Amino acid sequence: MKQFKTSRRQFLQGSIAAGAGIFAAPAMLKAQSANQKLNVAFIGVGGRGGGNLGEIAANPNVHVVALCDVNKQNLKGAAANYPHARTYVDFRELYTKLDDIDAVVVSTSEHTHAFATMPALKAGKHVYCEKPLTHNVYESRAIQKAAEKANVATQMGTQIHGFPNYRRVVELIQSGAIGPVREAHVWVSRAWGLQSEDDAKAGGDIVFAQDRPTEVMTPPEFLDWDLWLGPAPERPYHDVYFPGPKWYRWWDFGSGTMSDLGSHWNDLPFWALNLDAPKTIEAFGPPAHPELAPATMSAKYEYGPRGDMPACTLTWYQGHMKPQIWIDNKIPQWGSGVLFIGDDGMLLADYGNHVLLPEEKFANFKRPEPFIPDSPGQHAEWINACLNGTPTGSPFSYAGPLTEANHLGNVAYRVGKKIVWDAEKMVAVDCPEADMFLKRTPRAGWSL
Repeated sequence: MKQFKTSRRQFLQGSIAAGAGIFAAPAMLKAQSANQKLNVAFIGVGGRGGGNLGEIAANPNVHVVALCDVNKQNLKGAAANYPHARTYVDFRELYTKLDDIDAVVVSTSEHTHAFATMPALKAGKHVYCEKPLTHNVYESRAIQKAAEKANVATQMGTQIHGFPNYRRVVELIQSGAIGPVREAHVWVSRAWGLQSEDDAKAGGDIVFAQDRPTEVMTPPEFLDWDLWLGPAPERPYHDVYFPGPKWYRWWDFGSGTMSDLGSHWNDLPFWALNLDAPKTIEAFGPPAHPELAPATMSAKYEYGPRGDMPACTLTWYQGHMKPQIWIDNKIPQWGSGVLFIGDDGMLLADYGNHVLLPEEKFANFKRPEPFIPDSPGQHAEWINACLNGTPTGSPFSYAGPLTEANHLGNVAYRVGKKIVWDAEKMVAVDCPEADMFLKRTPRAGWSL
């Protein structure tokens, strides 16, 4: 089969062509031979990784050949269900034997995503990686380039992308139901991260911390703490980092709510509005902490025109921040949501519902005929892509720019000023202090 590469712009154009949908994008990926089983290795098999393992391994076309986890309890539990699979604690050792591996599923903590994904891409293996795709902008760009070169089936784990509701919203926006969209707002009620102890309790945060702990704890005997740290700077074990997702608020290991839930919620306007690299980013919130991501913050992105779509802004809110139109009670008071404001109306959506506003104006509105086919689910999509060369909904060519944009919201927040972004050069113009947040040097023994 002749192989072709798909650019992000081609992917987006393929996704909105009438009667086509995202599964009719113009490229075919490298696929397995006909009737061949897909031999899959799983890196991270507890928590979300255990969910990915169970769902993917349930497919009759999948054969589990290797399991890896730095948590020996997780590894033991998974191995009991797949006794024929090889087991590893260090994924670097897993990659020394690849002759019987066709695809890899990465479900580690965020700070090791790129390091577990890159060897698979370099070896020409298909990859499914949990969100967010990487820990920083530089890693995301490196993974995108490697995926393009490998031309394999890739998917970032944003399961909501495969839900019917998102598809119907994209169809409405792209068919002009509310006219040209010049601003969008995304808000999530989750308030995890740096905040007062009272706010942490009120918001249901899973752990409270306001600084790096000075106390040193002994890691659980089942956990290889050094391997868990991976490329991150060395620090003593403490239970404010582990188990997950406690780690996600610490800059060394995660990027807070912005890149975590942003992967799901910013996905909708990113898809519907054909967004890519923002021109500017400005963030708002309490003073940035060197160790901890904030529970509450906001980031505003400016985008230029895209095809026949006008320039627009996208504003993100988390924790206690909300759009002014929400505060003024001019829209339904959804706890989390995406609001598109067009010249002819508004559209409010969440994971499973959406409504055109004002409702009386759209009472007799005739919806467009669906042109984005429903998904069999993100896991099935990826398996089909591995076996048949069909496109996925969140390939790294799409998920990478989405991940970069989310990270840039945090970069603007941490430098404390508006960023003018040069996407091609991957630099914040006249803002050298941003460089340290775009890329970091991994710990000795780890590299991309």
